[in-house]
Amino acid sequence: MIARSPTVERVLKGELCSGCGLCAGVSNGAIAMRSAEPGFARPQQTAPITEEAERVIADSCPGSRVAPWADGPNRNPYWGPARETLTGFAQDPAARHAGASGGALSVLAIHALESGVVTRVLHVEADPGEPTGNRMRWSRNRDEVLAGAGSRYAASSPLEFIDAALGEGERFAFIGKPCDVSALRQLARHDPRVDQLIPIKLSFYCGGLPSRAGAHRVIRAMGLEPDEVVAFRYRGNGWPGLTLAETRGGDMGEMRYADSWGAHLSKEVQFRCKICPDAVGAVADIACADAWYGEGGYPSFEEQDGRSLIQVRSEAGEALYRSAVAAGVLSAEPLGVDQIELMQPSQANRKRLVSSRTAACRVMFQPVPAMAGLDVGKAAKLAPMAMRLRNFLGTISRILKAKR
Repeated sequence: MIARSPTVERVLKGELCSGCGLCAGVSNGAIAMRSAEPGFARPQQTAPITEEAERVIADSCPGSRVAPWADGPNRNPYWGPARETLTGFAQDPAARHAGASGGALSVLAIHALESGVVTRVLHVEADPGEPTGNRMRWSRNRDEVLAGAGSRYAASSPLEFIDAALGEGERFAFIGKPCDVSALRQLARHDPRVDQLIPIKLSFYCGGLPSRAGAHRVIRAMGLEPDEVVAFRYRGNGWPGLTLAETRGGDMGEMRYADSWGAHLSKEVQFRCKICPDAVGAVADIACADAWYGEGGYPSFEEQDGRSLIQVRSEAGEALYRSAVAAGVLSAEPLGVDQIELMQPSQANRKRLVSSRTAACRVMFQPVPAMAGLDVGKAAKLAPMAMRLRNFLGTISRILKAKR
């Protein structure tokens, strides 16, 4: 038995935890997820774990090792492998309106349920007890899936109880952050139930996970107090959708997405996300994102009908996508991969700079996750040298400040 997981301790010390809950999920109750300031989910070990559990954690935790991309003819150093790249939207107007973009993820999950591929879906929804926070839920029908639709820029630990979920023996679809799906892919190497019982793993492009403090900044900028808020929606109900807050006294606040994310939430993103080598869900069966329309060389965030970027990455994903189109629940048309950067420039920029930022960590004797097979070096060659140097030095400066 191991009193303290070396992997968990190294990941926490290096600020590499994504909060996915994988370590808790395979620890037989010895590790639990807790909220840590300024509002992230972090593991806390309260009992010894077995050597086998430590091996699984070391190999599967996305703060320790990130799942490599699959080889393929359409593999791109920014966007990963994709059998098909498209833009589209849910034909169900309610799903299109409720979703963060065009409702593609929601309608794919609903179609997986209604076509019998799975019997339930594991995904995130707002936590009624903490409106800016999240909790996991099981959904078995369209209305339940849509109740949790829309982006939730807050901590979640979808794998905290993964062993128990697998132990129930039901086939389910999973919707999670790219790091969550990475952890599942790595866990599948140790536990065959993962692929047997989770035939569909869906993800999205992730801009990084902000802390609870970020949501509180938004609320205060609305002129409200976080302790008074009883309902909070980050996005959705339109594209990109307004950030909305309501207090127990009936006061309402709203903010445009460009302001809530750009001026507040993005400033509170955890460090692990800033060195993420796969923020585009490249090991998911299907990954979706905002297919922003460009304006002056940069995405426009004006309210309009939602449109999803859809990347079909695996055989299972292709089967689900084609079935959804054939059933008339999803509308889609091909998109050239070269067009993605116009929609998601910040994702391309971050991938270009991962190598510089992790090099700075190594120089400062800080741990970084293993990133083999993720085209980090290829992406770095596409960044101007001045930008790479600036980020290398900036990361060193950040580490030095943290040590003071």
